[in-house]
Amino acid sequence: MKILVCITHVPDTTAKITFIDNNTKLNESGIQFIIGPYDDFALARAIELKETHGATVTVLNVGEANTEPTIRKALAIGADDAIRINTAPTDSMYVAHQIADAIKQEAYDLILMGRESIDYNSGVVHGIVGALLDIPSVSPVMVLDIEGTTVKISREIEGGKEFLEVELPIVAGCQEPIAEWKIPNMRGIMTARSKPLKVVEPVAFNHSTETVSYENPPEKGSVKLVDAENAEDLIDLLKNEAKVL
Repeated sequence: MKILVCITHVPDTTAKITFIDNNTKLNESGIQFIIGPYDDFALARAIELKETHGATVTVLNVGEANTEPTIRKALAIGADDAIRINTAPTDSMYVAHQIADAIKQEAYDLILMGRESIDYNSGVVHGIVGALLDIPSVSPVMVLDIEGTTVKISREIEGGKEFLEVELPIVAGCQEPIAEWKIPNMRGIMTARSKPLKVVEPVAFNHSTETVSYENPPEKGSVKLVDAENAEDLIDLLKNEAKVL
């Protein structure tokens, strides 16, 4: 079985985000980049499946040369090889087309990725990839097991849980608790240096979107405290100032 895990290269969740060039570009100065947290869950489950089913695991990133340390970390965690599509991930449709083309070249059985990236949070790449390849796409996936060519999936839906059985190949958008994050050990870090990392050029694509500018969310306003005995004052504030009633 061939497993492909798509990973993102995103700012650490504790990073302070600012913009440069008239708010048209992320200021990367001083920012530590990591594997997207949801992608980390997907990668961890792929490594578990590799250990139990004898699968091969390839990681794929749509990104420029600065993403290679992040890719090497994925290799250190246990992936066998990697592909970097040499282009900036400008929007979901563009990224999905690049991933779908790579999958067509190698015919992977199982494509795992996070349910969403934590920089743009679009949560649609897995669905677009599935549509482009005409194969099932399921998200969010919280439990994923394989029996033969059947994938057994559990996920939360509004009001309960849903249990699915899908035949390979499929695309799955993963989240906790599908697996425990894995930390690379020293042996993994050393072997990652010599594992294959193939760089390929992107396929041609006509962009349908353009980023005009970014802005930070407004700073939090002041807080008004209301005495517990003054319920009428609270109701008045909610109704006339916050306008939520």
